[in-house]
Amino acid sequence: MVQMLILASASQTRRDLLQNAAIPFEVRPARIDEEVARAALVAEGHAPRDVADALAELKALRLRADGIILGCDQTVDHRGMLLSKPETPADAVAQLGALSSGTHKLHSAIVAAQEGRAVWRHVATVTMTMRRASPAYLADYVDRNWPVIRHSAGSYTLEGEGARLFTRVDGDYFAVLGLPLLPLVDWLIARGEIPA
Repeated sequence: MVQMLILASASQTRRDLLQNAAIPFEVRPARIDEEVARAALVAEGHAPRDVADALAELKALRLRADGIILGCDQTVDHRGMLLSKPETPADAVAQLGALSSGTHKLHSAIVAAQEGRAVWRHVATVTMTMRRASPAYLADYVDRNWPVIRHSAGSYTLEGEGARLFTRVDGDYFAVLGLPLLPLVDWLIARGEIPA
């Protein structure tokens, strides 16, 4: 029997990815204090990859519903340090300046839960290489894009003007957007939840 797929995320990008792939789902964002949970995991010494995985699981397990619940999270790993979403435009400019002309990693985690337990998980890691950008360009970029990038750890979105910040992206494009879509599709097909 095909199970209802429930996305425990308010992310419009994740919704768009599932809709564009013609995967039926409902949206029911998990209500958790993400900042408190993230801070606790960091204080306990968890690496950025493991923080993404743990937060995705927390979101998936928080909802109680029939069906398959998908929890997702993404972290930015800069030299082993976890970057958060910027609180102000000045924070965004500072983050981008620190990342400029260097390499960092994005960890995108997805956990599927059913009947109160995790039944599948995947963490995709993408290596992002940024070009050297002038402080003036970074300030202008943040000014033009603040309404969107304020919700993005790392202070950029690759699918928009943020593409100009990079010279190389090694890994799954969908994972950069916050949802490792291809492994999810494989898993759903293997379970018979969607046709192949």
